[in-house]
Amino acid sequence: MEKKTKIILVVLLALVICGVAISIFSSPSSMNSSGNQTITDMANRTVNIPSDVNRVVATSPPMTTIMYMLAPDKLAGVNFQWTDEELKYVPDQYKEKFPVVGGWFGSQDGNYEEFIASEPNLVVEGIDEGMGVDLSTVEERQEKFGSLPVVAVTDNTNVTKIDNTIEFLGKLLDAEDKANQLIDFNDKYLAEVQSTASSIPESKRKSVYYASGEDGLSTYASGASHGQLISLVGGKNVADTEIQGSGSELTVSIEQVMKWNPDVIIATDEDFYGNVYSDSKWASVKAVKNHQVYLSPQSPFKWFDRPPGANIIIGVPWTAKVIYPDKYSNINMVDATKEFYSNFYHYDLSDDEAKDILTSSGLNESDL
Repeated sequence: MEKKTKIILVVLLALVICGVAISIFSSPSSMNSSGNQTITDMANRTVNIPSDVNRVVATSPPMTTIMYMLAPDKLAGVNFQWTDEELKYVPDQYKEKFPVVGGWFGSQDGNYEEFIASEPNLVVEGIDEGMGVDLSTVEERQEKFGSLPVVAVTDNTNVTKIDNTIEFLGKLLDAEDKANQLIDFNDKYLAEVQSTASSIPESKRKSVYYASGEDGLSTYASGASHGQLISLVGGKNVADTEIQGSGSELTVSIEQVMKWNPDVIIATDEDFYGNVYSDSKWASVKAVKNHQVYLSPQSPFKWFDRPPGANIIIGVPWTAKVIYPDKYSNINMVDATKEFYSNFYHYDLSDDEAKDILTSSGLNESDL
């Protein structure tokens, strides 16, 4: 009797172990007879992908940026050519590694042949309905790419939701440690700014204008992902009441900007920033008079927008310091910048390089 009991216990234990093993390999992926694996992507699609994902391209910059941050050696192409200025902060081994494959973003119309020519074994497509990319777009891409698998990801442009995307891509690229590192960095500064921003009364919030384009007369309403960092850190987007939730760029007049009379202006165009203090049209705007115009750092990816994505994670503390240097005095931007570049842009900045990036954006050295 005792012997039978032991046998039963051994069998039960074996079944439990097998059950655990099965659950591990079936979630989120399972190996099939061809040596590939079947996964469920973030759009809940079942996709058969290579067991060794080692050459990946993305159809738009937000996804390419994350993959460069997590696993640059597995990136098979980029969506646009880096400028000489951007290349200053790209390690030598990556400067000429990536062919430009184009993509489907903004005014760009991708070319399937260019993507296939980069010889990827996987394509990543970001779903963003605000930019006209939905599940039907993913299915269209899959049909055009044929046997080359397309994996869909979501929440790739909202910095408060992007952790799930980072985690998913970390598993997909076998870069989970790096993904966790990026999530930790993001969560640290999100917690900081959300706590501080919640304590700022509506009547005390600084008004901010996002000056997009070389003339500064384009912007986005507060509901758009492009200017999301303004409200996140406790600022008030002056375009707040104009077109709620618009994902489209708005063209405004200098008279409208003068009427808004923002406390702070954040720009992403170097030409606009270089000319704004000498341009008589802007001279009466409060932010210009008080020297409160700032340029998002540009290289190797912009910190504030263009595109919104994982690149704006470092823009969270930067935007906080731009709008409220006193309220966020505990954030050390030199340390944050060096950490971010070293861990995710694979480039070790010196203190002087980090300070130069920050002061060139308009921040005072005393506020770093």
